[in-house]
Amino acid sequence: MRFVIIGGDAAGMSAASRAKRHNPDLEVVVLERGQDVSYSACNIPYNIADPDRVIEDLVVRSAATFINKLGIDLRTGHRVERIDRTARTVHGRTAEGTSFAVEYDQLLIATGARPIRPNIPGCDLDGVLAVKNLVDGRKIKTFLRDRQARRAVIIGMGYIALEMTEALTKRGLKVDLIKPRAGLLPWLDRELAEPVKEHLLVNGAGLYDGHAIERIIAVDDHLEVVADQLRLAADLVIVAIGVEPIASLARDAGLELSVGGSIAVDHGLRTSDPLIFAAGDCADSYHLVTGKKAWIPLALRANRAGWAVADNVCGGRVALPGIAGTAVFKVFDMQIARTGLTVHEAQGAGFDPVSVVIRSRSRAGIYPGAQPIHVAMVGDRTSGRLLGVQITGTDQVAHRINAAAVALLAKMTVTDFYQNDLAYAPPFGPTWDPLLTAANQLIKKL
Repeated sequence: MRFVIIGGDAAGMSAASRAKRHNPDLEVVVLERGQDVSYSACNIPYNIADPDRVIEDLVVRSAATFINKLGIDLRTGHRVERIDRTARTVHGRTAEGTSFAVEYDQLLIATGARPIRPNIPGCDLDGVLAVKNLVDGRKIKTFLRDRQARRAVIIGMGYIALEMTEALTKRGLKVDLIKPRAGLLPWLDRELAEPVKEHLLVNGAGLYDGHAIERIIAVDDHLEVVADQLRLAADLVIVAIGVEPIASLARDAGLELSVGGSIAVDHGLRTSDPLIFAAGDCADSYHLVTGKKAWIPLALRANRAGWAVADNVCGGRVALPGIAGTAVFKVFDMQIARTGLTVHEAQGAGFDPVSVVIRSRSRAGIYPGAQPIHVAMVGDRTSGRLLGVQITGTDQVAHRINAAAVALLAKMTVTDFYQNDLAYAPPFGPTWDPLLTAANQLIKKL
């Protein structure tokens, strides 16, 4: 049997490796349009921050390793252009322009996502770059090395934009961020966003939210981002307004699409064609809280989905329950974490949400290093169920969110969550963990 995979990053190579471990005699063919496979995209901003590191440090496993040690037929520089479902064949072209056709018995589409390019004049100018893959990382590192950039403008204020703010500031650049809508991180509770905003300002970032961008222009030896009543000078412009699924192959093959143009899959990662799977940032999932379809591109989901596809291709019956959207990132010393639904998302899903925001301490008050920590918690008035949690602070944030993520998977009520026996010691938190304090306050409102 031949298992063909389109795409050689997280979901694709996870599926290829696991399928070969399950069945060494299985013919596994991976068709990757670029030259890079199996790399840590999430580490790109941190790599950019360090001028002494090369982008190749982010490669987890080389193409040669997959080919020589695992026996995977990995073909880089192979762009798939069409799927013929009737003939069970994929067609494409190599980097040299040679056409190819590969037959499959079962197929995985793992084409990932791409940065959204806004329809702004000047986005194609030299020095306007995005951040998604190793090619992007190489371009940015080369630009910083060769151009001696001193100023950067980042379009967007999402988590990639904030991570890149830290990275470029560490490289000595003055960084300004701009976006049309008001506020940082549209999903973050406004009370939690305020300390993040203050932290960015303290670290020298310029924040210009609520400014509609008109164009990017080249002026002498630099660029300018022109907005309403505002001109921001830059040597480098980073576009970081989000990503979109690469699903055109599936669409053109007549497969069902889903939220945000992603590829629709069932719990076993099968598309509307039972011989074709989809996994990673190109595919949708089920939300653990709502039970409805969602598109939340995250690394853990991509790798887990790749494994599940391999298990099913090799005869298993694996079904993934879904995703809560658990995420965490940092900008300078500020940590921002979330899982589950916001109040707005909960309303849209048909819940009757109630929320609280509390301020606590990251450690026992008398212990050195204790810092403010903010928690926003959302519950459902009708059922009492926990719906979502957000946390911000400069200390002890990142791993706290995992307790809430487990509670969402278990479909706990807020009262159930409040009874959790969370660990306590002064270096790690107050006696009443901030999550328990938030749950106690939310119970009162519910």
